[in-house]
Amino acid sequence: MVFEFELRCPITADLGLIRDLVRLHGRHSGLPDRRLEDLVLAVNEAVTNVLDHGGKSGVITARADAGHVVVDVLDFAGLLTQDHLTIGDLDRTASHGYGLWVIQHLCDEVVLERTDQGSLLSLRVRRRRPAAMEGRYRQPLETVIAHRVDPELGSTYAEHRNGPRTHHA
Repeated sequence: MVFEFELRCPITADLGLIRDLVRLHGRHSGLPDRRLEDLVLAVNEAVTNVLDHGGKSGVITARADAGHVVVDVLDFAGLLTQDHLTIGDLDRTASHGYGLWVIQHLCDEVVLERTDQGSLLSLRVRRRRPAAMEGRYRQPLETVIAHRVDPELGSTYAEHRNGPRTHHA
């Protein structure tokens, strides 16, 4: 017997708990390990953005939906706009600003809606790789972004090494 369930939890600073809950939901929903970790990292980035740049409160909802796992991240402040999702060239000297870029490269689909409750960022990841994609090499994120410490500034920045990752999952 298979039970479908929906995960719903408030956004808190306990990112470890949120990652664990999303991982549990994704595993139960049938995500393979690599896709599961992509989703967990993407949700972590989205929640961090709510805490650091948004209203610091909101709700995460995760569900399985027709071959996908979907995680909705609702920021009650509603500060996220479509302009924030525009993928441009990364500034290699910046100490921040990579979260949305990472999210869009890890997920199969990222949709932003403005609702009466705030900004709703929906992250969609396929449960299974399409048959046409089986066996194709998928470059891990670690080879795309490496975190470095600038000795002069003492700050961390991400280095975009190989261009945007072609996402095949």
